[in-house]
Amino acid sequence: MDNDGQLELYTAVAAQLKEAHSKVRALQVPEGVRMALTRKLLVITAAAKHDPAEAARRLKRFTTDLDQGRIPEEEL
Repeated sequence: MDNDGQLELYTAVAAQLKEAHSKVRALQVPEGVRMALTRKLLVITAAAKHDPAEAARRLKRFTTDLDQGRIPEEEL
């Protein structure tokens, strides 16, 4: 991927991550669930540093699950 394409991908993933974090903060769920979702986003964020295309795919799955109400149970 050329530098411009790479930069565009990083920019898009960063914007999508920001939006996903906002969605998670706005959820009316127990704190344990919110923490689990935030951890998933942090893993995706870390992946974006090494493989932004894969991070974009993972983030798409994450936001689709979130939008469809597929939220993990609270962790003990």
